[in-house]
Amino acid sequence: MANITKKVSWSSRADESGGTGEGTPLLNGSGQPRLSRQLSGGGSVFQIGRLSTVDLEEEMSSEEDSLRGRLKEIPHNEKLLSLKFESLDYDNIENQLFLEEERRMSYMGFRCLEISRWVVCGLIGFLTGLIACFIDIAVEEIAGIKYRVVKENIEKFTEVGGLSISLILWVVLNSVFVMVGAIIVACIEPIAAGSGIPQIKCYLNGVKIPRVVRLKTLVVKVFGVICSVVGGLAVGKEGPMIHSGAVVAAGVSQGRSTSLKKDLKMFEYFRRDTEKRDFVSAGAAAGVSAAFGAPVGGVLFSLEEGASFWNQMLTWRIFFASMISTFTLNFFLSIYHKKPGDDVRNVCVINLVFPASRGLLGALFNKLNYWLTIFRIRYVHRPCLQVIEAVLVAAVTATVSFTMIYFSNDCQPLGPDHTEEYPLQLFCADGEYNSMATTFFNTPERSVRSLFHNQPGTYNPLTLGLFTLTYFFLACWTYGLAVSAGVFIPSLLIGAAWGRLFGILLASITSTGSIWAGPGKYALIGAAAQLGGIVRMTLSLTVIMVEATGNVTFGLPIMLVLMTAKIVGDYFVEGLYDIHIKLQSVPFLHWDAPATSHWLTAREVMSSPVTCLNRIEKVGTIVDVLSNTSTNHNGFAVVTQGPAKLCGLILRSQLIVLLKHKVFVELARSRLTLRKLQLKDFRDAYPRFPPIQSIHVSQDERECMMDLNEFMNATPYTVPQVAARTQEFFFLGHFTFLFFFLGCGRTGDQERLGQISPGQTRTGRASAGSDIVRTHRPMNMNYDPCEAVFYPDVQPHEGHR
Repeated sequence: MANITKKVSWSSRADESGGTGEGTPLLNGSGQPRLSRQLSGGGSVFQIGRLSTVDLEEEMSSEEDSLRGRLKEIPHNEKLLSLKFESLDYDNIENQLFLEEERRMSYMGFRCLEISRWVVCGLIGFLTGLIACFIDIAVEEIAGIKYRVVKENIEKFTEVGGLSISLILWVVLNSVFVMVGAIIVACIEPIAAGSGIPQIKCYLNGVKIPRVVRLKTLVVKVFGVICSVVGGLAVGKEGPMIHSGAVVAAGVSQGRSTSLKKDLKMFEYFRRDTEKRDFVSAGAAAGVSAAFGAPVGGVLFSLEEGASFWNQMLTWRIFFASMISTFTLNFFLSIYHKKPGDDVRNVCVINLVFPASRGLLGALFNKLNYWLTIFRIRYVHRPCLQVIEAVLVAAVTATVSFTMIYFSNDCQPLGPDHTEEYPLQLFCADGEYNSMATTFFNTPERSVRSLFHNQPGTYNPLTLGLFTLTYFFLACWTYGLAVSAGVFIPSLLIGAAWGRLFGILLASITSTGSIWAGPGKYALIGAAAQLGGIVRMTLSLTVIMVEATGNVTFGLPIMLVLMTAKIVGDYFVEGLYDIHIKLQSVPFLHWDAPATSHWLTAREVMSSPVTCLNRIEKVGTIVDVLSNTSTNHNGFAVVTQGPAKLCGLILRSQLIVLLKHKVFVELARSRLTLRKLQLKDFRDAYPRFPPIQSIHVSQDERECMMDLNEFMNATPYTVPQVAARTQEFFFLGHFTFLFFFLGCGRTGDQERLGQISPGQTRTGRASAGSDIVRTHRPMNMNYDPCEAVFYPDVQPHEGHR
């Protein structure tokens, strides 16, 4: 027979029933499918689910014609896009109703919304973990029954003969399970077929897939995957778990079920695509986490495979949902397998460590270090004084350490398997060593390791208490010296000592200390809490600690401890790194705008006049603009002469290169330039562009003209003058990373000429910044939420003031 070419496309319900129906509309406008040639005789259309195989392009004989009957062709071309899919409305519609609602909301209202997001993510992780647990237990129980029946049957007929009956039994059992799974998928909810990952990727990418996050889809998905796995098919339950998590997220985040027609009147603020898609990202990550026991893998899956929009807080919430999902699955499975001990102990660690105190101590550490840094900036600014201070701190540290060792009477037996590298006997008896000396006669890394892993009874509570208090103030004094140093290990050491002390005291106040976890676990939790309270790290620190322990079950306790320490610490003062960024006067742009900034518009943070350049500008004017320290911007708007119209944006570095190479109109006309300027000339000057003072321009050259059309950016981003402050943060937070690294840093604004006031963005010209041009007429922003790309289309402008 000749080769057979199959064309496959989604068929409509009418197609499934055998009617003519209407094919899937394509972007080329073809609405009606072409019919294949009519074959004699009757017959049915061969269909798989909602897919149809069509158009057998071969020469058929009359016999084959009569056998095959009439076939219908459904056109399909993978290069064409279907028109039945719509995009999600990801961006907020900032109309008057929305803005009025945002302005009425108080600061506490925004905080409650943020807490609600965390609660929803926790529910998503919990329910996804329960569904994964149900699937695992159901598969294990039903498959166990099936295999026992087949095993007994095989053993029975092995002795008497007739193993073919066992084969038939096995085939029948597998076929029944698979048939049930196929029936509920094909007849009830066809979108539940397959793993569901392609559909979820499309949803996260901004495409609205019909019925992909319905409750019916979830139910069919769960029972379908159970039947498929029990039926012995070469499939896994991991892919459907991702889909199931996404469906759970879409339902929980809305506070109602349209399928059950039940509205709980909860989470009404989240009933829009902007919020819903973020929660679906968390659900997909929770599904991956429940399927593989890999919370970090779940976060990376959502980041890599699907979500087009991302921010720092979303990462943390998704990781929280993933950790809850893993913990829930492990906890209930451990109860099912009658081994709940480890997880219960970890829960006890969470409830008893009181990580809020670590947030308070972290805030105290940061505040003391802030005052010390202010003192250093004012009085210890000379190099000689900085060196003297560093030497003084080193001498005081050694003196304090020796004094504490000298007066300590904490003597511990030196066993044959001791791990101390430099055991010091001092006033202890033979065969013993001074425990206080162990904490100081080691590098900080080794001291942290010993606090984590040493056996109970290695340290005296008084020793740990004195060491924690002393090392706390020494580390606070040390950070900020004119030396290369970090705060990670000192913070971990302080927290580990405090955590081990807490574990020892907890065991001593109870009659049976065995009900609590070992002191090493408390040292681990305390170390994480102390470091989180100082630097306010969350996701990365959780991953670091989990990888250091090699046990993912510690992930949830560590994460909850870090969250508590961060929340408590942020209530009093910022993190240590943020404090030092402010002290250095760096214009750092955070991910989110202030909670109550919706009432601010772009016009309220603009200043004027704007320094502009014409498309063909005099060299002297350019030199004067670049030399003027009061307009020391990094980018300049290019406008047309006469009625000013925004044409583009050109950078200071570009102008300097043009001046350096004498790219003047007169020289180009007289052919005095040796060659045309190329992009390589700009790259060769990067990154240390010469200052304008080093560029020599004669008096005659100042009268020359420079054509900027070839070198300016003709499509700069602009912002409407009535744009809300949060919308500006959306632009600045998600797009001006490009501008910042290019050196421009500011976008165009509309209505009239103005510029962002210094300090409003990260490029308020602490190091760089450009003028903002407000054009008179609005600029169309063609936004495709599926691609998350802006296509600015600048309209003609009538002038500027």
